Amino acid sequence: MEERLKKIKLLILDVDGVMTDGRIIFDSNGVESKFFNVKDGHGIKMLQRSGIEIGIISGRESQVVANRAVELGIAQVFQKSLDKLVPYRQMLETTGLTDEQVAFMGDDVIDIPLLRRVGFAAAPADAVAEVLPFAHFVSKNRGGWGAVREVCDLILKGQGTWDSITSRYYL
Repeated sequence: MEERLKKIKLLILDVDGVMTDGRIIFDSNGVESKFFNVKDGHGIKMLQRSGIEIGIISGRESQVVANRAVELGIAQVFQKSLDKLVPYRQMLETTGLTDEQVAFMGDDVIDIPLLRRVGFAAAPADAVAEVLPFAHFVSKNRGGWGAVREVCDLILKGQGTWDSITSRYYL
């Protein structure tokens, strides 16, 4: 796993069930809400400070996701992607990266083609059982409850950048 982590230059995340707990809330006016974990967001920001790019590929489309991506400074956002390999190939072309340099975290069968292709595949603790054989890492936390943060911390530690990225908090 360490050799895989050292090569990572891009982390791609699914949204529902990974960045969120998978619930989709609609109020009586049809306004959609999702719950994001602030610790996941901080992990993403630390990865970005270390030079790792973040991308989002989601099967659904939601303004809430677009807003969260802007807030976190995530430029590569692909929504309504039922075949996640299509935007993935686009990301590789745009960045010039190879499969081995990409990590992906997904939680459902739609994510399996991408999990099989990337250099480091991760799944949250509550991913569907069919996903687990394709994951190099399964988090202890559920999607939306710190699973993304676990992957971010794992990459930082695996690349030896954890101490330099977190040193500002120990001053």
